[in-house]
Amino acid sequence: MRLHTNFPHHRDGILALLKCAYARDAVAQALMEWNAFTFEKTAADAGLVVAALRSFGEWDEHPQAKALAALPLVATEKIGETKAEALPRAKRPLSGVRVLDLTRIISGPVCGRTLAAHGADVLLVTAGHLPSIEQLVIDTGRGKRSTRLDLRDGAQKETFRGLLSKADILVQGYRPGAIAALGFGPQEAAKLRPGIVYVTLSAYGQAGPWRERRGFDSLVQTASGFNEAEARAAGSDMPKPLPAQALDHATGYLLAFGAMTALARRAREGGSWHVQVSLARTAQWLRSLGRVENGFACPDPTETAVSDLLEETPSGFGRLRAVRHSALLSQTPARWDRPSVPLGNDPPVWEG
Repeated sequence: MRLHTNFPHHRDGILALLKCAYARDAVAQALMEWNAFTFEKTAADAGLVVAALRSFGEWDEHPQAKALAALPLVATEKIGETKAEALPRAKRPLSGVRVLDLTRIISGPVCGRTLAAHGADVLLVTAGHLPSIEQLVIDTGRGKRSTRLDLRDGAQKETFRGLLSKADILVQGYRPGAIAALGFGPQEAAKLRPGIVYVTLSAYGQAGPWRERRGFDSLVQTASGFNEAEARAAGSDMPKPLPAQALDHATGYLLAFGAMTALARRAREGGSWHVQVSLARTAQWLRSLGRVENGFACPDPTETAVSDLLEETPSGFGRLRAVRHSALLSQTPARWDRPSVPLGNDPPVWEG
């Protein structure tokens, strides 16, 4: 089993389900009383995030994998008719484009960071009651402003409604149905802001029996066979994760790609658009690319070897040394005009 307990409410829910103490040995012993697939379903039904280990072959036979195979990697659907909206003439591709970023952790934030790198005005929206991981905020917050709005509060919901009415793109990565339950699903957003590009991130996709299931990169790796395949490649009898959150990062860039292509379609033919990408569908795509034979014999890169890929900049957390944007564009070089800042640093308004 792979458990996700980074957030206190997920950890406490697992401990309550297992009826055990908060100790590694106690959790391991309690899990031994369960069938892995029964525990996976019971936890999911309780709104928790866990995954049972599967091989690639076992995952391929799963109904969710079969549902995903019928979906495009990046699904783009027109959800409303509007006149075409030309992008403003500018030196950067996304100058003048306003993006509401309702995401956390890695995938969604990477999308917003990428849009910001090409000139978009990205406003990250979070709330005080939502847990976060500061190291990820420092990295993925580059180029963004950050504000706090609790969409459960009537007045703050109206403030968000005003922001959305003037936005071009909304990116959201909360559990399936959560944002829609607050009145800001794709159709509602398109009515409030005709011409919106609404981007949805999910763990397991928009079709199949797991379409409403929550998840994270590590769990999707486990469920879809990657951890078992890595173990076999390493000659280990213990599950082995990928050396990076590859599903998260790849999905983040695919989300940004989908947002930009939908924006281009809006400029040419008009319309409101819904873009959908999932970690599990990305996993299937990455797997289809093949693998490096004897990959574990490849040495890990040293910091010196990748020094040309790093940049050092000021931030709201101190001096930041981090990986620069990967694309090198001659006419419109990608860059972040804003440093990452602590959550809630900015007022909930658009600039300009």
